[in-house]
Amino acid sequence: MARLAIFTERYTIRRSVELTALTNFRIAAAKLGHDCDYIFRPEIMNIPRYDGLLIRALTDPLNTSYVAARLAETHGLVVLDEPDSIVVCCDKVNMYQHLMRADVPMPETCFLTEDEVTPEQARELFESFGTPLVLKAPNSSFSAYVEKAHDEASFIKIGKRFLRRADRLVVQQYLPSAFDWRVTILDGKVLFVVKYVMAPGAWRIHDVDDDGKPSLCHVVAVEKSQIDPRLIAVAKKAGAAIGRSLYGVDVKELDDGFMVIEVNDNPNIDAGLEDSSNPEVYRNIVRHLAGEPWEGWC
Repeated sequence: MARLAIFTERYTIRRSVELTALTNFRIAAAKLGHDCDYIFRPEIMNIPRYDGLLIRALTDPLNTSYVAARLAETHGLVVLDEPDSIVVCCDKVNMYQHLMRADVPMPETCFLTEDEVTPEQARELFESFGTPLVLKAPNSSFSAYVEKAHDEASFIKIGKRFLRRADRLVVQQYLPSAFDWRVTILDGKVLFVVKYVMAPGAWRIHDVDDDGKPSLCHVVAVEKSQIDPRLIAVAKKAGAAIGRSLYGVDVKELDDGFMVIEVNDNPNIDAGLEDSSNPEVYRNIVRHLAGEPWEGWC
């Protein structure tokens, strides 16, 4: 029997889909013969008493979740997400550099410093990457600080604004699509695959409508038989470029193949959404934390 813990925060359990998912993890652990406790910030020093730690809170090197991950790793626990993956995935420049070194197919991408955000640079990038351009702040999440620039003026305005919170700016080729694939990987094996279908008129997974209200994507379950092996190969290559932790790989399907948009640590696993085509996800993650063998999709 393993002693497992789930580190979470109060804001996580405010959403019913996340609270239900946390309950599913605990039920899965009990059915497999393991203890599983929830721990919050005040109990963080109890982490060394456990054998495995699952983080279900926003990850960032400046957040308590990172302290929990590093403490667990120091004391020899199996931990998801492991701290090095948090460091890489929470900095998009770092993450994209890992993908580039591994020759992972991805949109045309470059990184700019503040003095490089100029009309001349904008014209060159519009000519090279096309119009519009996608600008991203390196430390953004849930599509925040990800915007399109259609001309030199918007390029300068958005770039300067994003650089107030970072020393570099990510600029990418825009690849329009009605949906993104989300391939969730653990230790190099596929846990599940879903489609994130954009809301009408949206171009990001998390967007806003014309009235400024949140416009969320629709999560569509996918059967194993519907999966193109090339999608899996690209997603696995992207995950391996980061490490062997728990990742959600966002991929766009093009006429001639697949391109990785980004690799996310601490990916969504919400009850009734990401788990709908594979309820075994809870048991498989528990088995991994307990050091037991498990089988992925592929």
